[in-house]
Formats: sequence, C-alpha cells, structure tokens
Amino acid sequence: MTAPELFDTHAHLHFPEFGGDLDAVLERARAAGVRRILTIGTDVPTSRAAAAMAAGLPDVWAAVGIHPHEAADADDAALAEIERLAGQPRVVAIGETGLDFFRNLAPRDAQERALRRQLELARRVDKPVLIHCREAHDDTLRVIGEVDVRRRGGIMHCFSGDVGIARRCLDLGLLISLAGPVTYPKPGALPEVARFAPADRLVVETDCPFLPPQSHRGKRNEPAYLAITAARVAELRGEPLGDLAARMSENARSLLRL
Repeated sequence: MTAPELFDTHAHLHFPEFGGDLDAVLERARAAGVRRILTIGTDVPTSRAAAAMAAGLPDVWAAVGIHPHEAADADDAALAEIERLAGQPRVVAIGETGLDFFRNLAPRDAQERALRRQLELARRVDKPVLIHCREAHDDTLRVIGEVDVRRRGGIMHCFSGDVGIARRCLDLGLLISLAGPVTYPKPGALPEVARFAPADRLVVETDCPFLPPQSHRGKRNEPAYLAITAARVAELRGEPLGDLAARMSENARSLLRL
C-alpha cells in the first residue's frame, strides 16, 4: 500500500535530540509518506540553525522566530536578525511566536510585546505566522486580531482549545494544526475540533522531538510518527486517510507558497 502524502508543519529537526541520527530520521519520515517538513526556530541561534538546515535538505523548509519562553531576549537586534533570516529563500514563515501563560518563563508583558512585533514583522515580509499558545487563548487571539494577519494567515500550532476557540482562530485567518495529543486517551476537546475544522483549514504536525503520539509516549518524537496522528484525525472525521492527508498537505503548501 502506498503511504499517504504528509506534510509535518512543525518540527525542530535542528535541535540536539536529532544530532546523532538525522539521516535515519529523514529516511523513516520519507518511508512513512512525509514528503515535506517545516523546521522551526525558537530564538536567534535556533532560527539560524533552522535556516541553514533547510538550505541543505531538499524536503525541509524553515521558519524563524522567538518563542514566548525566550521573549525577554526579543530586543531590536534579535528581531532585526529574525527579519534578515526571513529573507532567505527557504525560510517560509515567522515563528514560532505566541504566549505561554502555563510556564511563564518570560514576563507576560515581554511575551505580548514579542508576539506583537513578530506579527508586524510577518506582515512586513509577507510570510505567514506560526502561533504557540498555552493557557493564553484570549490574550493571544486579541493581539492577533489587533495586528490582523489575515492577508497571509498562519497556523495555530499544536491546537489545544475547544471548538469555540477553533472558530475564533479560523475567523482570524489561522489554520488549525493537530499534533500527538489528539491520539491520547484523554484528548480533551480535540476529537470534536478534528471533526469541526473545515478540510481546507486543517494541517497536522509532530512538534518533534516533543509530544509523541500515544503509541510512542515517553520516547523522542520524530516526523515518521506524523502518520499515526494523521490516521487518528482521518478516523475521527470518517474520511480516507489518503484523501485527507493529500488535502492537509495542499493546505500547508498553499499557505507557505511551496
């Protein structure tokens, strides 16, 4: 049976967890049907690493940005470097940026300032945004609404809200991205969200090396496991995996202009 065509819209392949066996990881991904991977920066050094990796691998693209955990370091110089990196040919999005009020590793005002400045940067360079949001949906969506990213859109990465929040994200021009937690025994509202999201506004991701699907809990996540998450989403929607996978891949390619 031919593997479905999949696009991992959120990975961190340049993180040290993949330093020893990246070639094997990429081979397993291809064997599982993962044709394209977006590797995501979380600060200036990892954004540089993501851009460099994408420049050297035919099926990997990069996003550059400053994660809310690192927001205290999002000064003028850091944001200028993110904007410079955004001009590289295989850098196709800004992020991940957003708000994280669960861990609060940076002051909330610094997080909001960094989010707002990166949304404005994304508008300036005409690239979509990748949004991290944890325990902060109201504030995150308020800022996105104030800056208005609908012209180029973006992705609500590792979606963790309910159908009401999903509807608000869609109204603001964001795609919904489902990750490993949709496969967990206690997935919250994610099954309802999987069924609710329009087929042309849905993508999937691994967020590797984090958040492996249920059958690999406790291990390093990797892009090949995207097939498990995609199969669960297709099951929840009552759709053939091949059809849904192709549609979600087209959604990602269209957003990222690939």
